[in-house]
Amino acid sequence: MATELTWLGHSAFRIDTPGGKRVYVDPFLNGNPTCPESELEPERCDLIALTHGHDDHLGDTVAIAQKFGCPVIAQVELRGWLSTMGLSQDPTQAVNKGGTVDVEGVKLTLTHGNHSSSLFRDGVFQYAGESCGFVLEVEDGFKIYVAGDTNVFGDMSLIGRIYAPDVAIVPIGDHYTMGPGEAAVALELLGVSRCVPCHYGTFPLLHGTPERLRELAPAGVEILAPEPGETLTF
Repeated sequence: MATELTWLGHSAFRIDTPGGKRVYVDPFLNGNPTCPESELEPERCDLIALTHGHDDHLGDTVAIAQKFGCPVIAQVELRGWLSTMGLSQDPTQAVNKGGTVDVEGVKLTLTHGNHSSSLFRDGVFQYAGESCGFVLEVEDGFKIYVAGDTNVFGDMSLIGRIYAPDVAIVPIGDHYTMGPGEAAVALELLGVSRCVPCHYGTFPLLHGTPERLRELAPAGVEILAPEPGETLTF
């Protein structure tokens, strides 16, 4: 069985693993203008993986986790806040950069991300730890690097060297994250052959495009740009 990656618009993804697990990444579904209506209510979920605490990534996490009783893996401060919102206080779900969690054969390792992370509640910004990326390794060893919201940084070369991801999911929208120019350099540092761009087109400010990334990407890197709701099979 293959790994299936479905883009749900913005930075939200659904991953169906060879072992039959369904993983949601940054499940900003309701309120996401690019999420297909058919994807607003998940049918099932075995695991949620979060990069940081901004609402356009945290999204429907609490509702989904409570509905399906699934683990939520997040950076330790963000995961601590989620435990005050009705989720479990299981310390195995609270991880930090460099740490790896194994959820029934699906491994998730937090990596560095160069961004901010906060929660806006009752008119006040609350600290939500640090923004992260992560490497998700499914049961057959296939690895997906999710950069999260970030600009390019030199240590992406270490992520490529240590984890050798098979595909990289990187933001390209510009303004709040890197645009296509920096994303192209990120792909060079990571040494990947396939890239799925995200965090673009949701709102007018996010003006980077896959077409521009294709123009700038290193030779031989395939830019896979599904429509929201479309599934890629690896």
